[in-house]
Amino acid sequence: MNRRSRAGAALLSLAVVAGLAACSGATEEQAGAPVTLNYWLWDDNQKASYQQCADEFTKANPNITVKISQAAWNEYWQNLTTQIASGDAPDVWTNQGSYYPQFVSSGQILDIQPFVEADKVDLSQYQGGLADLFTKDGKRFGLPKDWDTMALVYNTEHLKAQGIDAAGLANLTWNPTDGGSFEQAIAKATVDEKGRNGLDPAFDKTKVKVFGFLPEWADGSQGQNGWGNLAASNGFTYLDKNPWGTQYKYDDPKLAQTIDWFKSLSAKGYAPALDKASTLSRDSLLNAGKGAITFAGSWMINSYLGDGAKLKFAFAPLPTGPQGRKTAINGLSDAIWAGTKHKDESWKWVKFLGSADCQNIVGGNGVVFPAIKSASEKALAAHTGKGRDVKVFVDEAAAPGGTFFVPITEHGNEISQLVQDAIQAAILGQTDSATSLKKANDQVNALFK
Repeated sequence: MNRRSRAGAALLSLAVVAGLAACSGATEEQAGAPVTLNYWLWDDNQKASYQQCADEFTKANPNITVKISQAAWNEYWQNLTTQIASGDAPDVWTNQGSYYPQFVSSGQILDIQPFVEADKVDLSQYQGGLADLFTKDGKRFGLPKDWDTMALVYNTEHLKAQGIDAAGLANLTWNPTDGGSFEQAIAKATVDEKGRNGLDPAFDKTKVKVFGFLPEWADGSQGQNGWGNLAASNGFTYLDKNPWGTQYKYDDPKLAQTIDWFKSLSAKGYAPALDKASTLSRDSLLNAGKGAITFAGSWMINSYLGDGAKLKFAFAPLPTGPQGRKTAINGLSDAIWAGTKHKDESWKWVKFLGSADCQNIVGGNGVVFPAIKSASEKALAAHTGKGRDVKVFVDEAAAPGGTFFVPITEHGNEISQLVQDAIQAAILGQTDSATSLKKANDQVNALFK
């Protein structure tokens, strides 16, 4: 579930031309004839689990073989766009909320609601709200396959050395005025080249050895990997309704306040400045010991707690803001290409992907949290069996009123670029946050007129 950065990185152009599904009128293969379905996904960590699902699926459907192809995030969407435009897309692909509205608008995704009704698929088995994310006007464009929430990830040895109690991280508070106990922890975790932390009057912010916090500024219009969670805890909401709203609210002062607080961290030396930030990813910087704390999605569990991690990390809940603790919750689905020659076989595969039979396999491997609640419990048990404490992600998902969905609307890619540019301009000091976000919001809402 590499969103990666799953929610905020949707900046590629997806100007998919409607009507290019050249094979949309093709007839179905004769019943029982051998069929090979092409299935695409982007997360290499998940490929093995879904290959297990494909093997089990073929055992139950001997005439259907599933060929799985995997590509990295950017390459994945570029290839998919090209294949759709040429009328030669995969039969089924893993879909994400930032992209799928444009495929829906261009008529490239099959409406599976008739199949769901005919086969009486139980939609109540999925994590709350996920079944509604991939629907529009009574049509359904996918079944939920997984979900993710956000948490803090931190360098355990570094925080211990700075005298920061790990247990205390579970009760951090935040506000945009002074940053609450969250900022105090960040300041204490920041260390200059002479070993002085950010609370020491002699701290030298021009010579920082370890930054207390690593922000994510390439986070699109959603801020799933950082500002979106704190803005929501400050009372910010993205738009008038979700999904498929048409009036965004990026001009809300509560968002500008949040962005200003993030900016203040760099000014104080607690976080790297945007114009001087390393080209390395946040997880690379954490593994290099250059940072102490950042936001992490549950899809990153294996990156931080797996064998590839160079240092020791642990997770803690997001801080509680003025309106409570809020985390983005996101989910993926599987889309059937409207032009596939194998609609019935593709539906069988998608139904299997959305079933307990497959999601229990995925959950048992402890890679992601599947959408079916019982399969999520298997994932948690799998992590616990490996000595990994990841319950924070599950607890946040279950907290009443503690989650929010990132926006799903038309024009997702244009909006992502406009808002990200506005936030970066404010962080760089080219304009103030309120002015920059007001301008961007006017441009965003103009897209719907």
